[in-house]
Amino acid sequence: MTAAPDSTADRREALALCPVSRETEERLDAIVALLLKWQKTINLVAPATLPEVWTRHVADSLQLVPLAGEVSRWVDLGSGGGFPGLVVAAALAERENVDIVLVESDTRKAAFLREAARVADLPVTVVPMRIEQAAPRIAAGVEVVSARALAPLPKLLDLAAPFLAQGARGLFLKGQDVDNELTEASKSWKIQASTVTSRTHRDGRVLIVERAEPRG
Repeated sequence: MTAAPDSTADRREALALCPVSRETEERLDAIVALLLKWQKTINLVAPATLPEVWTRHVADSLQLVPLAGEVSRWVDLGSGGGFPGLVVAAALAERENVDIVLVESDTRKAAFLREAARVADLPVTVVPMRIEQAAPRIAAGVEVVSARALAPLPKLLDLAAPFLAQGARGLFLKGQDVDNELTEASKSWKIQASTVTSRTHRDGRVLIVERAEPRG
């Protein structure tokens, strides 16, 4: 399955930014093709970003993989159209004993995630529940928790708390306001974190949370 013709240049740019194996490319092609098909009836990503789906969404997600190291259990919160969760699963599919858990309460988006995982043969478990309900049940053994465009950091830390409390590392894709979000979050959280400049967005940052504990 190949990428849509009008995405060829964008695909090439994305894979230059974040190189992957041929097998991973094929899995990503399958995901993007299905997304473009389902996008006609379900708003999986912002329509204006479709011409740049590879750089705006795929590469943006791929950049998290080298930051995670050797992990086997990864949870993505509010997976939506599959970014970063499906893309991470595509990149890690060749490793043994990998389980990428995608939490998505929207039933139509959860159906898309399941179908994408089937079509691309991904090591994915889809949990169609609200994050607040799912997190305490699935937090054990999770090494990385991720999210993209889900919530401001204070709320995001609340959602990710069950995972962080058990030692998971947080990898959160953020924009130019990340410093302000850290300042606000530090009022109620003790945070050990760092940021990495995004490979795909000039003002974007990846927030790496090593520890976060509620104050008081």
